[in-house]
Amino acid sequence: MRLNRVDLNLFVVLDTIYTERNLTRTADVLCVTQPTVSNALARLRKTFNDELFVRTPKGMVPTPLTENIIGRVRESLQMLETSVLEGDVFDPQSCDRLFQLSMNDDTAATLLPDLMETLGREAPGISVQNYLVRRRELFSALASGQLDLAIDVIGRADPQLCHEPLFKERYVCLVRPDHPDLGDSISMEQYLAMGHVHVSSRPTGLGIVDAELNRLGYQRDIRLRMQNHYTAPEVVGRTDLLLTAPSHWARRTQLKALEMPLVLPGLQLNLIWHRSADNDQASRWIREKIMAFYQQIRG
Repeated sequence: MRLNRVDLNLFVVLDTIYTERNLTRTADVLCVTQPTVSNALARLRKTFNDELFVRTPKGMVPTPLTENIIGRVRESLQMLETSVLEGDVFDPQSCDRLFQLSMNDDTAATLLPDLMETLGREAPGISVQNYLVRRRELFSALASGQLDLAIDVIGRADPQLCHEPLFKERYVCLVRPDHPDLGDSISMEQYLAMGHVHVSSRPTGLGIVDAELNRLGYQRDIRLRMQNHYTAPEVVGRTDLLLTAPSHWARRTQLKALEMPLVLPGLQLNLIWHRSADNDQASRWIREKIMAFYQQIRG
């Protein structure tokens, strides 16, 4: 196989199919039709004399040959993209670009007012779209370019993802100030006996609190599970329910904050991006603005 006879765009298709495991989603990511993707896959199969992907009920499963070459393909694509990006001269005032971010409503309320004020002053052509991507889909969204940045906990370690810690915060118990059963402290027995509000972007699955409780052999009584961070304190303020939340929530509500009766790992939020965008000067600029904002908060 001679490289000058191969369309290099085919390797982009190969990489995207490997990430998405679905031809329709690959077509959506690449902004082409599905027949175009199917044609590209047929040409790749002829080039490598291998099926490359096998269609199964779980999606397009890569063959051993694909697994063997995908790492080098991705490294090569990243090298080409880096070469192009490093040649750009970035000017915030003239940059006209949409950044796709993923963060929950609590993080968005903390960051976006300051970030948008900064962009309006220093980079008026940059626009932002924020929507929450499920944690298990973050890698795919960042790898495909559907997402530029995410602020979240690290779900899984991956050499293709870069991340920078933004802040770490302890958890507290939040209850209404006139709670009939609690004073200025709460015991483990009281904590387990109470009804709880659990806030999570996921409809199912364990959070940090429940994972730690399960490890200790305990289980709490969750009466309300919800996604909205701002409605939860309103519910707690009008009931006898308890909300386990990051300590900064206590500063923006009228609820009473009590120390946790058990030791929990702190909430560690990270700024996450794909390795292919590491040398993208526009991405680097906005990442620096976000990190500077959180550094100021920590200070």
